[in-house]
Amino acid sequence: MSSPDVSITVAPREPAAATCDASGFVLAGGQSSRMGRDKALLSFAGRPLIEQALSILREAGLPASIAGVPPERSTSAWQIARTNPPENGAHANGALAAFAPIVEDLQRGSGPLAGICAALAAVTTRNVVFLPVDLPLLPSSLIVYMLHYAEITGRAVTVLTVNGFSQTFPVVLDRSVLPGLQNDLHSGKGGCFSAFQAAASGMGQPIASIAVEQLVQSGQISHPLGLAAASCFLNMNTPQDLHRAKALMAHVIA
Repeated sequence: MSSPDVSITVAPREPAAATCDASGFVLAGGQSSRMGRDKALLSFAGRPLIEQALSILREAGLPASIAGVPPERSTSAWQIARTNPPENGAHANGALAAFAPIVEDLQRGSGPLAGICAALAAVTTRNVVFLPVDLPLLPSSLIVYMLHYAEITGRAVTVLTVNGFSQTFPVVLDRSVLPGLQNDLHSGKGGCFSAFQAAASGMGQPIASIAVEQLVQSGQISHPLGLAAASCFLNMNTPQDLHRAKALMAHVIA
């Protein structure tokens, strides 16, 4: 995917924590078909991925909730032990609702865009951060920086680029993009990034993108474990991805 219209190369330092009118959501409604088990409850570094993702948002100073979850997953007592034996403090059982408030996705089969629209309709904050459940290595300072930039520029959609490629998530959305996203959702297109582009264009704006490498090189942000920018976006789609992430963490800690 090519990068959006705007690339930020120089910007002011971010505040220590988010203080703007914003809230955060973890998108946890995927089927996890390639993983073979529910990713949200999968243990990584001693905690379920859903807990890791919520912590990233909370460390950025945001009230954190969960979006994109169908009703049966938000309330049922799914047991991790059925597909993933507990390890290193993983919760032996419990529903996603045990971790944070949930905005349920009532439009099934429409992908994460349906969850995003439901969340935007449920909040009153101006800016909303959406983070997928499978990016546990992302530093919270990056979320803070994105929010700071969105706040001072008034951009409706703010994303990141890594190695010149746009990352659909995490994303900061102004709540005013909801009607445009709903139009895309109801049209059946379902793709998040194209919906972001269309919504921003409908408001007379390009998407704002921030080049992560330039922020690192200029000292604007840093990873607490010293990970390279690309490593922060290592997501957990398959068992191989999980193994690679665990090996990376073991190497860094060693």
